[in-house]
Amino acid sequence: MCGRYAATADPGDLIEEFEIDADFTDEPTRSLLKSPQDPPPATPDHNMAPTKQAPVILTRAPKGEPAAPPSRLGPGGPRTSGHRLRQLRLLTWGLVPSWARETKVGLRMTNARAETVLEKSSFARAAAVRRCLVPAAGWYEWQVSPVAEDSKGKPRKQPFFIHRGDGDLLAFAGLYEFWRDRAVADDDPAAWLVSFTIITTAADPGMDRIHDRQPLVLERGDHERWLDPDLTDPAGIADLLDFRQSGRFAAHPISTAVNATRNNGPGLLEPLPRGELVGVVDPETGEVINGD
Repeated sequence: MCGRYAATADPGDLIEEFEIDADFTDEPTRSLLKSPQDPPPATPDHNMAPTKQAPVILTRAPKGEPAAPPSRLGPGGPRTSGHRLRQLRLLTWGLVPSWARETKVGLRMTNARAETVLEKSSFARAAAVRRCLVPAAGWYEWQVSPVAEDSKGKPRKQPFFIHRGDGDLLAFAGLYEFWRDRAVADDDPAAWLVSFTIITTAADPGMDRIHDRQPLVLERGDHERWLDPDLTDPAGIADLLDFRQSGRFAAHPISTAVNATRNNGPGLLEPLPRGELVGVVDPETGEVINGD
């Protein structure tokens, strides 16, 4: 699964990197957080966690809605034919289906399995027409040690940072959805919660020594097709969901500081010295490292 990742780029970098047509990250949006997000949305966040608002890339047609701000992202309304904008938006991590009675369900829907996403009612409609890209520097995963225990006698868990070996930004395949709060007026920005989930797939050889799942990372040549809302053919979508390309990722163990979501900053990405490793399996060689 992917339960934490590093979103280190600012909107300006993402606009250039992903050829964004319209940046809406400064628009007011509904948040599920009781306290202000820290770091603030649309700024580098090295410990992105569920319920936070994160930059997400999607493609939608501009809408001609005279009664509402034309830039407002919503599920209905007239569309201008043939013209679609690649947009950068702030969405809440943890997908809340439109039929959900309350928003807490999103905490159980931070990930969607590529193998079943076209079949499950919570994700099938979004997989057909509401696909997005989630930009990231990399993601965190926790390796369960086969030999070492923690102070409670349980298998020791070592956090890793996993990223592209060439240093390029990642684009996770994601889905987004709209949820309407009927208790809020139509013209209130809080009337709509727009949320997303990250699709996961089986881990690459080597990376599976850390965890058996990983985010589905799409290559640049597939971005346009994944974002195209006119792609509704299940076979075409399934082809993208089945994308695999081993050898793209590198991983290194990091400090357990990442375990606490309150911790942040580029220091979380720093490799942990080999001498501090206890019962850690090297993802490349399978060697068990014990501080030597």
